[in-house]
Amino acid sequence: MTRTICLHGPESTGKSTLAPRLARALGGAVVDEYGRTYAEEHGTDFTMADLVTIAQTHDRVTRAMAGGGIDPLIIDTDPLMTAVWADMLFGTRDPWFDAWHGTADLYLLLDIDLPWIEDGTRMFGTVEARQRFFDLSRAELERRQVPWALVSGVGDARLTNALAAIRAVWPA
Repeated sequence: MTRTICLHGPESTGKSTLAPRLARALGGAVVDEYGRTYAEEHGTDFTMADLVTIAQTHDRVTRAMAGGGIDPLIIDTDPLMTAVWADMLFGTRDPWFDAWHGTADLYLLLDIDLPWIEDGTRMFGTVEARQRFFDLSRAELERRQVPWALVSGVGDARLTNALAAIRAVWPA
């Protein structure tokens, strides 16, 4: 059975950098963030329909990879994170998000202790917006009652802390 670990949290918290490092350290594989690909192809003027498309596509890719026997599977965000994007952008979400039940086995909520870096797809760089995004991200994990751990630290410390959180759940 494939264990799934989802990297969760606001933009510019190191999810896409941490994912391959975790996969290498644990002998797994990464499901890349589909939202970034979508934004690069279609722009960032999202509609709710765009967010549902992003979430559904990411979910299909994740399920396909999970069926391949890769263990663990490191997921760079999932529909829970896209739901938080809906909350940030529109103050509401499509009912599809709350009906989705394909949650990961463990979520790593990445702290906002890294600097926000503009990359052409990011939107919420102020201190207030980052804190709101983080608070909504944490609230979504708590609302869904999924297993999660907070990961902070800069550079190698972030990887070390993420691995410690994973090993607390699944000792080597």
